[in-house]
Amino acid sequence: MLITIDFKNMLNSIEDILTGEAHLDELASKKQDPFKILISTILSARTKDANTREATEKLFSQYKSPKEIAEADISDLEHLIFKAGFYRVKAKRIKEVANIIKNNYNGIVPDEKEDLLTLPGVGAKTANCVLVYAFKKPAIPVDTHVHRISNRLGWVHTKTPEKTEERLLEKIPKNQWIRINRLFVRFGQEICLPNYPKCDICPLNEICPKDFSMEIALKKKRKKKK
Repeated sequence: MLITIDFKNMLNSIEDILTGEAHLDELASKKQDPFKILISTILSARTKDANTREATEKLFSQYKSPKEIAEADISDLEHLIFKAGFYRVKAKRIKEVANIIKNNYNGIVPDEKEDLLTLPGVGAKTANCVLVYAFKKPAIPVDTHVHRISNRLGWVHTKTPEKTEERLLEKIPKNQWIRINRLFVRFGQEICLPNYPKCDICPLNEICPKDFSMEIALKKKRKKKK
């Protein structure tokens, strides 16, 4: 029997219960420039929103353009973004990206995924984040929350973020793409937690299949390593 999923209403239900904004949401709502959103997304890798927020604000309080960051002293960049973690790697990366944007794109962040993917350290998730949050273009950035929750809800049955993006693009109406990351990041932080999700207050509790196969497989993998 083919089950039709009402993605729009499910997303509406999630949106109704959420509070606050994730970091990229804040930047987008303030109409920050695409360059700041790009750099902040690079800084966000493997760290918390609070750390990304602090590192981003410190960096852009001193350097605001691709030219300024490209010409900045690397040690100064490392100091400013220290809170984001992996600060040496990230400082080198944002300096490289800033230099390419300054020289190859006249200081303007490209708004096509193919161009964004040519930048050092920019993968599908980062490129899609820039499209969604900076340019309001339909795309689905798949981070750990989107990957986990999409599988838990039974929307997809995938092993990797890449496959999750591919399947979501096939299944979800294009006019809903731009909502997925924005809602699932906060949903994953507030309610649909990796461990001990708050199912009792979840608006999708009665219809969610609660597919925890991904978490179970991960726990088994960790046990084998011990």
